[in-house]
Amino acid sequence: MKLVHDIKGMLSLYEASYLAMEGEEALDEAGDFAAKYLGELRGSSLAPQLLEQIDHALELPLHWRMSRLHSRWFIDVYEKQENKYLMLLELAKLDFNIVQSLHRKELKEMSRWWKKLGIVCDELSFARDRLVEHYLWGMAFSFEPKFWRCRIGIAKIFCFITTIDDIYDVYGTLDELELFTKAIDKWEFSSLQLLPDYMKICLTSLYKTMNEIANTSSTMHGLDVLPYLKRSWADLCKAFLTEARWYHSGYTPTLNEYLENAWVSISGSLILTSSYYLSDDLTLESLGRLELYYDIVRPSSLLFRLYGDLATATAEMQRGDVPTSIQCYMNEENVSESFARDYIKILIKRYWKALNKEFASNSICLESFKKVIVGLPRMAQCMYQHGDGHGVPGLETRDRVILMLIEPITL
Repeated sequence: MKLVHDIKGMLSLYEASYLAMEGEEALDEAGDFAAKYLGELRGSSLAPQLLEQIDHALELPLHWRMSRLHSRWFIDVYEKQENKYLMLLELAKLDFNIVQSLHRKELKEMSRWWKKLGIVCDELSFARDRLVEHYLWGMAFSFEPKFWRCRIGIAKIFCFITTIDDIYDVYGTLDELELFTKAIDKWEFSSLQLLPDYMKICLTSLYKTMNEIANTSSTMHGLDVLPYLKRSWADLCKAFLTEARWYHSGYTPTLNEYLENAWVSISGSLILTSSYYLSDDLTLESLGRLELYYDIVRPSSLLFRLYGDLATATAEMQRGDVPTSIQCYMNEENVSESFARDYIKILIKRYWKALNKEFASNSICLESFKKVIVGLPRMAQCMYQHGDGHGVPGLETRDRVILMLIEPITL
């Protein structure tokens, strides 16, 4: 049978094209050919289940999808097939529901931790309280039960990232932000004395939580990861401060200048390095190896940044916020927002190819770390696909929360 008449083969070709690396033009052309062919089948008399798979693939390739959400969708699709294996279907449903039950339990524990921490208070009432979304990020990277330490640790880190991001973007004066950044860099309780109360509350809670994470790693592996966590937080806050200075001075950076800071300020570097230190398979040898992984951390973080920019740029331009990649490119090249968006989408494909290359060639990476590296942009795409699902959650985010965390599959 010729491939052109093999619809499932064409679907596989289309999906495989998104694993391409830079310079693999033949695979790009094959993907374009498959996409055109599959697009022409929409509205045809094919079986509804097959048409649903085609629509799903053309909306977003499997390689770019959050795996947990895709699994939930595929179980429903598989159930509609006439030639399904009933025992396999039942096993898939049971597995999903059991793991979902574990995730709900963890989310309840996270809620108790967050309330007990005392960071949700009048002094920090301006900060977004997005506990469920924070947990979703951790779950997206490592949903399997055995990765619970990493999942919960990343969720806690996300809680602080959002709060501190709002301190820099929404509430703090530039002078206060300068002091806050210095305090983070020193990581000493004595440095808190010069800070306003809302910053003291935030940093005291951050110090406590990072010490707890570091103590867990020390107990498990006999390794001190606190210095690495301190440096990652300092790097993030310095990047936040750079953006705050741009905003207060009215400066619009070039796109390259923006991206060099943005891959850190989006918090991707902090999240990825923290997940590395939270790995169950961390060793002394692998601890010192992380700095070798710059080429795999950077494209993952940039994809996180660019997906967010596509979702939030229009609203941020209307509010007069810090420029995003879209505004930077518009200003630099004197082009329309629509043209700039198309260029950012080209960059997204380019960084996926760079990530594919590093992901395939970096055989010495911890396996758990590889999952997070590719999971970060997948979750970013999921969270920002229909707008700012993190900052301003809409119906799509709510529906996905229900599917993944609340509503079990009917057996």
